[in-house]
Amino acid sequence: MGKTIIDKLWESHVVAKEVNKPDLLYIDLHLLHEVTSPQAFAGLREKNRKVRRPDLCFATMDHNIPTVDRFNIKDETSRLQVQTLEKNCEEFEIKLEGLDSLQQGIVHVIGPELGLTLPGKTIVCGDSHTSTHGAFGALAFGIGTSEVEHVLATQTLWQNKPKQMNVKIEGELGYGVTAKDVILWFIANYGTNAGTGYIIEFSGSTVRDFAMEERMTLCNMSIEAGAKASVIAPDEKTFNYIQGKTYAPKESEFNEKCEDWKKLVSDSNAVFDHVIEINASDIEPMITWGTTPSMCLPISGQIPSAESSISIEEKQSIESALSYMGFHGHERLEDVEVQHVFIGSCTNSRLSDLIEASAVVEGQKVHPNVRAIVVPGSQSVKREAESLGIHKVFQYAGFEWRDSGCSMCLGMNDDIVPEGERCASTSNRNFAGRQGKGARTHLVSPIMAAAAAINGKFTDVRSMLQSKNPEVDRYVGI
Repeated sequence: MGKTIIDKLWESHVVAKEVNKPDLLYIDLHLLHEVTSPQAFAGLREKNRKVRRPDLCFATMDHNIPTVDRFNIKDETSRLQVQTLEKNCEEFEIKLEGLDSLQQGIVHVIGPELGLTLPGKTIVCGDSHTSTHGAFGALAFGIGTSEVEHVLATQTLWQNKPKQMNVKIEGELGYGVTAKDVILWFIANYGTNAGTGYIIEFSGSTVRDFAMEERMTLCNMSIEAGAKASVIAPDEKTFNYIQGKTYAPKESEFNEKCEDWKKLVSDSNAVFDHVIEINASDIEPMITWGTTPSMCLPISGQIPSAESSISIEEKQSIESALSYMGFHGHERLEDVEVQHVFIGSCTNSRLSDLIEASAVVEGQKVHPNVRAIVVPGSQSVKREAESLGIHKVFQYAGFEWRDSGCSMCLGMNDDIVPEGERCASTSNRNFAGRQGKGARTHLVSPIMAAAAAINGKFTDVRSMLQSKNPEVDRYVGI
């Protein structure tokens, strides 16, 4: 029987194996940030232990930092966490991209752009969206604080091997439909538990056609479908993206690595525990209406009512979501007004995301009732965007142009959505209170967020793009 890419990644990293026990995996890259690492370092000190492989660790600051006046952290807890990370990295000799670094950014953005993320690696971080790095053919997943300490001390991790799922996405996406819409559609149709107990391989012609940044969006939100991790087989697009990056292999070593990486594909006779097949042409621009990513509909849809539920449990869930979100049911999504627009997060803050959104807003003005902000995923993305003049497009339209950070994705910094107000957000979670107490979050793609900013309500971006410039295509340059 053939092996899946998941088998190949897993088996090549097993250090110790016993029947009916977890496998001990070797970890190639440990990413750290200021929120989930302090207790782990404190645990090392208590046990008088060192970091086993500081050269395989890499840290940045992202969750707590301000995106305006970034060195002025007003919240005492946030400031302490940042200072603690600086102290820990200095003491344990770990590379840190701090606030004064030109390479600082969201951990899941800078890993790939610096060439730290490579095919065949095992990658962990105390952050659930570590699944993002699976877009490169890496086995990447989030870990808890005690596991962070274990990896720091041993460069290994005990793990039970999950089951394996293949999600095949075939065909050509419709005009104005993005990778964000694909993953939202998947979660809406299969649920937030679809991937529970599984590692997902995304495959098919649609996935192969995606640029690397689109693949990262897909893998980033696989965790919202309950998956342990997700992976996409590396190909020439992967290799071209990696080549020349700061920490990537150079010259002859790079060519040798590419030959090895080409073997990271599922064999034709490999067997998965579960297979899901999706027709890309079925997918429209998507918007979440409720308090989980599965509460999601095409832009043409109507918000459901509790009476439409098929079980008592579903009825209660819908009633709770409607109450929190301020809906009665049956509202048309295109009639829903927003007060905030956030373009950013580890899901959608890369250069291509900003280019796509800028194409929608160019020459237009943000609706007077909307506050719109753009937060690049890294200082490098910010510089690249500014070199292309993209920041001027957003600023002319009335967007706020910020420094890099997690920002409005989660309520851990200064960028908060006020209670009872709505935000069209390119982030990954819409749980109650995620963007602030009582905040009402609607997950969308960057171009759908841009359209909402201009119109003050959700709008089918396809009509905007076609009327604006029929020749506009999705950015596929990276």
